[in-house]
Amino acid sequence: MTGVGLVSPLGVGTDATWQGMLAGRSGIGPITLFDPARYSTRFAGEVTGFDPLTWIDKKDVKKCGRFIQFAIAATMMAMEQSGLRIGPDNDERVGVLIGSGIGGFEVIEREHQILLERGPDRVSPFFILSAIVNLAAGQVSVRLGAKGPNSAVATACTTGAHAIGDACRLIQGGYADAMICGGTEAAITPLGVAGFCAMRALSTRNDDPTRASRPWDVDRDGFVVGEGGGILVIEAADEAERRGAVVLAEIAGYGMSADAYHLTAPPPDGDGVTRAMRAALKDAGLTPDRIQYLNAHATSTPLGDQAEATAIARIFGGNTSPLAISSTKSMTGHLLGGAGALEAGATVLALRDQMAPPTINLDHQDPGNSLDLVPHHAKPIAMEHAMTNSFGFGGTNASLIFTRASSTR
Repeated sequence: MTGVGLVSPLGVGTDATWQGMLAGRSGIGPITLFDPARYSTRFAGEVTGFDPLTWIDKKDVKKCGRFIQFAIAATMMAMEQSGLRIGPDNDERVGVLIGSGIGGFEVIEREHQILLERGPDRVSPFFILSAIVNLAAGQVSVRLGAKGPNSAVATACTTGAHAIGDACRLIQGGYADAMICGGTEAAITPLGVAGFCAMRALSTRNDDPTRASRPWDVDRDGFVVGEGGGILVIEAADEAERRGAVVLAEIAGYGMSADAYHLTAPPPDGDGVTRAMRAALKDAGLTPDRIQYLNAHATSTPLGDQAEATAIARIFGGNTSPLAISSTKSMTGHLLGGAGALEAGATVLALRDQMAPPTINLDHQDPGNSLDLVPHHAKPIAMEHAMTNSFGFGGTNASLIFTRASSTR
């Protein structure tokens, strides 16, 4: 891996996001993207200070839903860090795989309102192209001239992790030498938030939003929806070495599984999560004791956090494990289809800097859970291998394992 680009509620840019995580800062606040006065939840993790014109020509912005804008911005950041250039000598060997759980929600809502109020002739000709999930990858491919594999993933909150793992498989299979991959989401919209409120999935801590996302805390009451995205540039090792690229980390393992249990709730014993982590370890050829840090999926929901903790304890030995675990969602909220990629980027940066970001708002840890959840403050730890988990509606699970880059050891 040679490039990481992040756009999140903690900041526009990889450094801004990462430094915000290390500082234990919350990116959660009152919703400003629409009037939430009638909603049971009136806060979210918005990306503030984002100007799409920094990366996209004015005439093209209207062709890009907000989720596409995030993807383009994060891609440009990742490409700049990687130093990868695309031209006639390599364009057919560079691919794009970027997913989204929902796509252009705000575009769909806006154009539907235009249809109702002004009729079908007034719907934008760019409506479909700015809303459908695969147009994040499509826009990036067209802008960069990447002619290799071009695809998208839409597996709810596992999307970002699946996109990275699947992109790695394409390189391993010989279909590409480099892949631009990750996830993006922009679902803080009237209908998006209303849907999650109707499910009673969101925290309702309206009087204290910065403390609302509290994974593994006994007082957690639901997740906080966030927006943004993460893009990674991954390359075949020999190609990165050939062009003298700085390698940030190596993808060592990828595991997938299905709960086959319930559309939204995990099995209490964390069976599907356990099998995803076990598959990633097998793929990496590692035993659990070789993993020093885990960026957990932990969204701050009562059932999900406990199921993942149970699975982690089963794999890593419970209270005897030296594993450091944190949920950066405590600071960013849950980016849905962008979460897995944002957290993969954070895991890579943790390896690079040998720093585990914290789980903030963890005032009263679940009874019986004695895992090291890095409460409140980041801490330095020596790490060679790190894992990140992502799970989604429909019972879909993924785990990724990253290894510290040889050049930084």
